[in-house]
Amino acid sequence: MRSLVLVVIACVIVALIGLVAVRSVLPPEVLEPSNDVVGNYYQTLGTIFAVLLAFVVFVVWSQFNDARGAVVEEAKDLEDLLRLARGLSAPVASRLSGKVQAYIRTVIDEEWAEMAQGRESARAAQVLEELGNDLLTLDPAPGREEAVYGEALARFNELSDARSRRLLHSRARMPGSLWALLIVGSVVTVGSMYLFSVKSLTIHALLTGAMAGTIGFVLYLILDMDNPFWGDWQIRPDPMRRLLQR
Repeated sequence: MRSLVLVVIACVIVALIGLVAVRSVLPPEVLEPSNDVVGNYYQTLGTIFAVLLAFVVFVVWSQFNDARGAVVEEAKDLEDLLRLARGLSAPVASRLSGKVQAYIRTVIDEEWAEMAQGRESARAAQVLEELGNDLLTLDPAPGREEAVYGEALARFNELSDARSRRLLHSRARMPGSLWALLIVGSVVTVGSMYLFSVKSLTIHALLTGAMAGTIGFVLYLILDMDNPFWGDWQIRPDPMRRLLQR
């Protein structure tokens, strides 16, 4: 949260410096005749930019929730595999359980840090492949063990899909052109506050600072949630940690 506070404070300071500079060149008396025109212009601009910000926040929040859902689904599939492994013969169950636990530890210890950079762990992929190979080479006994084996294969396929979705979300980012639009829109919106004729510098500074701080807060929120596995509100591997503890 310290980074958020610093970003908001920096946005407010820069906006106020710009306000003082503009007022020294264009005093309120010069801007007063155009207050009505500026008010109508700012209302239109503010509405457009507010809709844009709301849309982007909705998109990144939806992606963030989808990434969190993929993590929970992956942990659920791993738990099902561990449970189903107990229905197989003792040596096979022990080997499969060991591979599942090794995969979980590798994801927590290695892959989570890699995902913050949009990468994956080669070791985690290798352990998952070994787990799949072990399942494919099994020769279950007819009856109950064969049924358990079929369920285990289905859960493994779902596990692979959940991991793929998790990695996909770790790489997905907003395009640079959209970031450019957000930054330019923020500068124009805050800068347009300078065009209002407000006799009191204190009131004008409060209005401008509040606008700049709010926009800075929203932009930081978008930046943080755009990468679900990095930042203050990052998704953590808690479901997998709880699974290991159990």
